[in-house]
Amino acid sequence: MKKKDSLTQKDKEDWSNFLKDTSRVPDKDQTLHTDSVGKRFRFDLHGLGLDEANKRVKEIVKSCSEKNYKEILLITGKGLHSNQEDVYKSSDLSKLRFSVPDFINSDPEISKLILSMVNPPYKEGGEGALLIKLKKL
Repeated sequence: MKKKDSLTQKDKEDWSNFLKDTSRVPDKDQTLHTDSVGKRFRFDLHGLGLDEANKRVKEIVKSCSEKNYKEILLITGKGLHSNQEDVYKSSDLSKLRFSVPDFINSDPEISKLILSMVNPPYKEGGEGALLIKLKKL
């Protein structure tokens, strides 16, 4: 099979139309995931900065506690593609997988709602996720 040297006008139009129509791309901020029983809340933190992720985590923990969820699965990623812009920052705490647990432990308002935080099994995200078990209130 020979590779095309250039794109046709139709190919360019098709690609342009594809990029304009975002209806097929799910909005992770609008779609909230729960398991079939409704006891686990799942949220993906990919693409969020540290401050925004911490703010989101606080909202999620408080909301899930009020709604009697048992667990929260936060997808943090492993931080393999994180950019270290400031050389004076910790290379670990600039990554969500390290900073989110540290933030939770340091915030008394939400840490009192949490029973435990662990990495889930590999098939549920492993080191790239955080499984939070909530206390019953």
